[in-house]
Amino acid sequence: METALNGADTAWIIVATALVLFMTLPGLALFYGGLVRARNVLSVFMQTFAIACLMSILWLICGYSIAFGDGGALWGGLDRAFLSGVTADTLRGSLPEVLFFAFQMTFAVITPALILGAYAERVGFAFALTFSSLWMLVVYAPVAHWIWGGGMLADGGILGTTGARDFAGGIVVHETAGLAALVLALMMGPRARRTTPPHNPGMVAIGAGMLWVGWFGFNGGSQLAADGVAAMALTATHLSAAAASLTWAFWERIKFGRASLVGLVTGTVAGLASVTPASGYVGPLGAVVIGAVSGILCQEAVNLIKNRIKVDDTLDVFGVHGVGGIFGTVMIAVFGAGTWGAQLGALAVVGLWTIAMTWIIARAVALIVPMRVDAEAEADGLDLSSHGERAYDIAS
Repeated sequence: METALNGADTAWIIVATALVLFMTLPGLALFYGGLVRARNVLSVFMQTFAIACLMSILWLICGYSIAFGDGGALWGGLDRAFLSGVTADTLRGSLPEVLFFAFQMTFAVITPALILGAYAERVGFAFALTFSSLWMLVVYAPVAHWIWGGGMLADGGILGTTGARDFAGGIVVHETAGLAALVLALMMGPRARRTTPPHNPGMVAIGAGMLWVGWFGFNGGSQLAADGVAAMALTATHLSAAAASLTWAFWERIKFGRASLVGLVTGTVAGLASVTPASGYVGPLGAVVIGAVSGILCQEAVNLIKNRIKVDDTLDVFGVHGVGGIFGTVMIAVFGAGTWGAQLGALAVVGLWTIAMTWIIARAVALIVPMRVDAEAEADGLDLSSHGERAYDIAS
């Protein structure tokens, strides 16, 4: 049933759309850029900005239609390719459909951008763009349709009357990006220099602060209305981030004798990612529980992946986003806002699809363009070898 346009809802989602884009540009670019070596910071900026531009165009061409068209259980079809049939007066719920398109576009932008943290400092630029393009269309857009577009994992689908609950992207964004990151890190192999510390912790903190602010639009906007649920989601988002920041720093202090700035703000992101799927279903105390646990859980996951299993997920995408998103999705069932069968079933289906298609896409793209740069280019840094620029005059 089509409703009338709601001015308050429209105004809020316009703001939320800007906030979510702000998460990627410049929030994620700064967060990732500060974590890498000084000679790779511009390459991270370049990859983030280029992916944002490319995903936006692909979302218009067919990504939006695949995710939110009326095609059926598996995909949305191509009826809305190039926003066919959508005008300024077309509504989706209480919003102009073109605004819904723009809001969802910012999610399609940030999800492939998250993955680049796994292969930073060694990936070929052409590979990053080609892989991200295919991955968004083959993995992200169909999964968004399955859960948010009325597809096979939604209510009445293969999981039963009550489908998967994912308020803002624990499965659709964080599980898919985290698992894809892990697969690519395994396929690409470790960097020559794995232990170089972040070149600019201040830049990392600034980026994390921007992500925190932008996440209010990410989670609060996912209600698609200016109402109490949006307000509660925003509040839950903040409290989870705060709790996770503290527990990450506390756990670091216990284990290593000091709490670091980079650790604190990585905890912030872990808390934000973990509460994302549950933000519209839990209250303030539930959000604090999710955040407090995720600060320790994600830190241990990072240590396990990087130090025990020795997988060089450069910027800990799987440990923070993958583990956080999966944990938050499970907590929806723990708090009784979703069924165990639907939550675990959706995680399994999406996980298998993401792992398989990420491997296939990466292998296919690698037949056309190199997956990673050569040893000399990696040693020189991607700023100079790939883009002919330097961020700083000093060597690092």
